[in-house]
Amino acid sequence: MTQVTIYTTAHCPYCVSAKRLLSSKGVIPYEINVEESPRHLAEMMQRSQRRTVPQIFVGDVHIGGFDDLASLVDKGRLEALLHA
Repeated sequence: MTQVTIYTTAHCPYCVSAKRLLSSKGVIPYEINVEESPRHLAEMMQRSQRRTVPQIFVGDVHIGGFDDLASLVDKGRLEALLHA
């Protein structure tokens, strides 16, 4: 299974929802809290070109935020990305 990385903050409800949705699919993501280090925030912004959290990656593929993740799940496309 391809590694899923999620950039989060401690008090973000969309981050919690994204982690819960991934967990329901059997995915335990590698979580990076951007509040812990300015380097993590800069890394997330460079990779995603966005400043908001969560930012979700499957391997090197940028999924986007929670709404983007939920849309992939609804369309049945997350599984293909996880096993590519």
